[in-house]
Amino acid sequence: MNPKGGTHMATTQSTTTRKTTRTAGTSQAAAARKRSTAAKKAAQTRIEAQKTPVDRVTEYAEKAVLVQLGAGLTARDRVVGAVSELADAYSSREKAEKELKARQRRLETDLRKFERRGTTARNRFEREVRRTRTRVERTLRQRRTRIEREIKAFRRDLDKQATTTRKNVFAGAESAQTRVEGLVKELQTGVQKRVNSAA
Repeated sequence: MNPKGGTHMATTQSTTTRKTTRTAGTSQAAAARKRSTAAKKAAQTRIEAQKTPVDRVTEYAEKAVLVQLGAGLTARDRVVGAVSELADAYSSREKAEKELKARQRRLETDLRKFERRGTTARNRFEREVRRTRTRVERTLRQRRTRIEREIKAFRRDLDKQATTTRKNVFAGAESAQTRVEGLVKELQTGVQKRVNSAA
């Protein structure tokens, strides 16, 4: 029998046993955690079900007080921090001058930034006004040109109609005059014939 082979087999079996034990231990721990969580939820549910309206009002009142207290403490911490920063910044004349200069630089930077933004806004507004004015003027020119063309066309049509009407009137007048003259001649001829017959 090979002693090395036996040792290897013993080591492999030992490793397998340890892995199995560890896996079983992990599974048991997970199951225990699940049972514990379920038990806690069940207990919490029972406690909630057993609360009276007075208990619930008391609980809400406590929460409101705790929320206000927490907010007040947070605000106090912020104020204390700000005061500490100011006290540290102005603890000596050099620090105070340095802080004032820094604030002045920040103020000047902000003012320049605001000025640049205002200039940009003004330029944009002026460009928009120019574009709008140009667009309106172009539209007015186009409308005026179209109206002028329509007026010219209307005048041409009116002149044509007036000329045609005038020609028709003259032609009708000449025709009527010719008919009247013919009737007058016919009457004269008839009268002459009657006079001749009577004589």
